[in-house]
Amino acid sequence: MTEQADRIALVTGAGTGVGRAAALALLKKGYRVALLGRRLEPLEETARTSNADNDRILAITCDVSSPAEVSHAFAACLEKFGRLDLLFNNAGIGARAVPLEELDFEEWKQVVDINLTGSFLCAREAIRIMKAQSPRGGRIINNGSISAHVPRPFSAPYTATKHAMTGLTRSISLDGRDHDIVCGQIDIGNAATPMTRRMTEGVAQANGTVAAEPTMNVESVGRAIVHMDSLPLSENVLFMTVMANRMPFVGRG
Repeated sequence: MTEQADRIALVTGAGTGVGRAAALALLKKGYRVALLGRRLEPLEETARTSNADNDRILAITCDVSSPAEVSHAFAACLEKFGRLDLLFNNAGIGARAVPLEELDFEEWKQVVDINLTGSFLCAREAIRIMKAQSPRGGRIINNGSISAHVPRPFSAPYTATKHAMTGLTRSISLDGRDHDIVCGQIDIGNAATPMTRRMTEGVAQANGTVAAEPTMNVESVGRAIVHMDSLPLSENVLFMTVMANRMPFVGRG
């Protein structure tokens, strides 16, 4: 068993992409993991792919924008596993890539509700558990995206929520200090997932052109999450950027 064995993690958006990669990496290291997502079937596929024993996995359907569903999900995690050591706030969506004036209010609201409010609701439940448990404390890792630094064209809802995620990360990091709760953010660039498949076909660039972009192995993101949580609670990776090295991020725009 590894030094991280028997630790308890909860991963949102665990049915696909980055969330699945993170969950699989954690399970491989011996964690017990609660898998949250809107649909049960992808969560069950993550569980099957892991080949982990059933007593180490809990799949919970949850809309992270719903306070009641989030509260229920964290209570189920606590009931099964007894504590929570790591929350990976990963669930997120984007909106149509259209000029801002063409964006519907409901599209804007859905992105904010899931990306930002959902992360707040999950962090709130995690902090309540981490403060009360013994030994106390734990770690929260927020999925920021490189859009927390610079926008893509026509990405106002997504970019706004990811900039806000940085503020949420800093606030949790500050407020959690006295309770042994640490918070960091991972900013991911072009991990190869269904959400980024369009990158290889060509996406809008800041100079008005359309170009294909390189992607990176999503399993590398899972390893990065494990590394961030390998530190003792007296230490923290506050921000980490993991990206396809040749993508147009450094110097974008």
